[in-house]
Amino acid sequence: MTAASPIRIWDIPGGIHPEENKLQSLSHGIETLPLPKQLIVPLQQHLGARAEPCVAVGDKVLKGQLIAEASGFVSCPLHAPTSGTVTAIGPAPYPHASGLEEWAIRIEADGEDRWCELDPISDFSALEPAALLDIIRAAGISGLGGAGFPTAVKLTARPEQKIHTLIINGTECEPYITADDSAMRYHAEQIVIGIEVLMHILRPEQVLIGIEDNKPEAIEAMRAAVGARAMQVMVFPTKYPSGGEKQLIQILTGKEVPSGGLPADLGMVCQNVGTLLAIHDAVLLGQPLIKRITTVTGEALSHPTNVEALIGTPIRDLLTFAGLQPEKLYRLVMGGPMMGFTLQSLDAPIVKTTNCLLAGSKAELPPPPPAQPCIRCGLCAEACPASLLPQQLHFFALGKDYDQLKRQHLFDCIECGACSYVCPSSIPLVQYYRAAKSEIRALDLQQHKADHSRQRFEHRQERLQREAEQKERDRIARAEKAAHLKAAKEAEAAKQAEGGAASPSPDAPVPKAGGLTPEQKQLKIAAATAQMALKKAQKQLTANPDNADLQAQIPQLEQAARDAQEAFDKAQGDVSSQPAAAAPQAAGEDDAKKLKIEAAMLRAALKKAERAAGDSPSDEQQAEIAKLREQAEAAEARVPAAATAKKPVDEKLKQAKLDLAMARAAARKTERALAENPEDSALQAQLATQQQALSAAEKALHDAENNSPIPPPDRQRVDKKPIDEQLRELKTNLATTKADFKRAERELKEATEAGTDTAAAEQALATRRAALDVAAKAFADYMASKETN
Repeated sequence: MTAASPIRIWDIPGGIHPEENKLQSLSHGIETLPLPKQLIVPLQQHLGARAEPCVAVGDKVLKGQLIAEASGFVSCPLHAPTSGTVTAIGPAPYPHASGLEEWAIRIEADGEDRWCELDPISDFSALEPAALLDIIRAAGISGLGGAGFPTAVKLTARPEQKIHTLIINGTECEPYITADDSAMRYHAEQIVIGIEVLMHILRPEQVLIGIEDNKPEAIEAMRAAVGARAMQVMVFPTKYPSGGEKQLIQILTGKEVPSGGLPADLGMVCQNVGTLLAIHDAVLLGQPLIKRITTVTGEALSHPTNVEALIGTPIRDLLTFAGLQPEKLYRLVMGGPMMGFTLQSLDAPIVKTTNCLLAGSKAELPPPPPAQPCIRCGLCAEACPASLLPQQLHFFALGKDYDQLKRQHLFDCIECGACSYVCPSSIPLVQYYRAAKSEIRALDLQQHKADHSRQRFEHRQERLQREAEQKERDRIARAEKAAHLKAAKEAEAAKQAEGGAASPSPDAPVPKAGGLTPEQKQLKIAAATAQMALKKAQKQLTANPDNADLQAQIPQLEQAARDAQEAFDKAQGDVSSQPAAAAPQAAGEDDAKKLKIEAAMLRAALKKAERAAGDSPSDEQQAEIAKLREQAEAAEARVPAAATAKKPVDEKLKQAKLDLAMARAAARKTERALAENPEDSALQAQLATQQQALSAAEKALHDAENNSPIPPPDRQRVDKKPIDEQLRELKTNLATTKADFKRAERELKEATEAGTDTAAAEQALATRRAALDVAAKAFADYMASKETN
């Protein structure tokens, strides 16, 4: 990049020239404030989401240590300004016009001011831009000259927003404030290095450093620091509010940021000199943002100056350092007299955006005179740097006509206060605009929530509609399928009727014993439906005994239920009265099983009904029990006698089998114990005794089978493969060594948890592992040799 040619200086509309009052705080350079005893670090010091604490009360922290993490993309982490102890996390005084408290982390300083481990970068040009952005983000840097927008987010432009111009804001146009002026005078070289870091990230085509002509020392210092670098120090006439971002862009480039747009839309990024100083410290020194330069001035101070103070320092400490005279203090303003706000408490701390504390006397900051009616002089419109119509905005703000305010571009107002400054009627115009903006934002948020709820409701209705339509399609499909099946059954029944009832087709399906024909199923369903209708009507009549319609329906429903039941019973009787040749004559064991299952289910239903009825069943319950009993008895009668006959049992044979099983189990248990302790003589003797008992039990079982009146079952002898003794031995050895290894692992874990000496346990585990490896290898080698053979 080569040095650019001189660029034309443009002008902005409107603007004013208030008394500057900057010399008072410039005579002492940048002073260092003594370490405060306590620091209050608010969690909300930037635009975006509040940071989340990552320390707890009682924790010891070092200077620069992370104490609160960013809770979103548009957020900033916070770091301990000094070493000490976290004493509280909760509501604390906060520098805001409302005077409300804000959540903060209180740190009691230990006086040592010890840094945590830092990670400085000696050659930032060797890093990728993304890595530098991560460093800036992790350092918690937000804009130090405006509203505190997170710097890393501001530098992350969208792909379509190619940044070609980097603008450095050294204007500091508001009266009394000299923090940036002092930074450029005494830290110009660090600021220029910060600019080079941004140039490496953004790769702009030009870099413009804008400074008003009322700062000659700062201009010379910056020019000397820039030297032959591809940057241009642009000096232009002093006028308030030329330090506004959009106004400075117009002054240096002649381009206007469109209404509702951002500088990035024009390919430009603007950064404050204080932010660049923080970027230098973060990248080259590895230090997070824990301090800033703040102007402390006003007639109520005997020693107005610029101080480098730790973020979180109570404002009272700064005012005391600057020689506060309480009897002269009338108003304490954070910021300048044009855009600042009155503080309610001296105990609130300074934050990242605190560029000035103005302790004014009554003569210096007198109370505003009473507002008078607007005389329509038009001076406010002439002074507006955004070319708005303040008079119209005021009129619509009074009437809460928010639509008109939006049409008049209320949100293009930068709240510089120029209109209020020139108003002869002393109307606090900016206060009306701020209130209107807050109300519009609240309404927009409410509307957004309402729209979101409406969309969720509409999506739910659409989903329910789709589900209902799918259910209807499924129902129609089931109905069509049932109709097809019914038509097929009717066609089959008609074909059988044409062939004659006496000689059914050999291919016709014959109902199984205990089963129902399709006609019987239909009759059974009809009988059950009629019975349900009768019960429902009886219940309704019980609840409404005076209902004449129900009284008339009951006899009809009873008759319908009887007729349906008789038809079903008759159909069952016709099937059961058919000759044996018509039924499946030897239905076989499967049919007998089904009949037994049906009888058992009916018997279970009967018992359940009896339990539900209890000792005093109702008439309805008695009728149901009687019906179930009849059905169960009928089902049991249909079960073939052979299926219910109990098989003969030889008690001696049964006992012999049981004794053999117990003897075999005892012997196997002892064998497993002996495998783990092969030298145990007691187990060896016990195994010998159990093997003798096992042989006796086997002989007793053979004798019982030979003497049993029950014929032995037909068994088919299957030739089994001969037992491979070597394979069995290898498997047993592998299982034993695996168990030993697991036990050694448990012993080592117990020794570790108990805090005892683990050397012996570790040696035992190593021995068991070696044995397990040998056993596993022997087993694998044997199996491989068998596969080869």
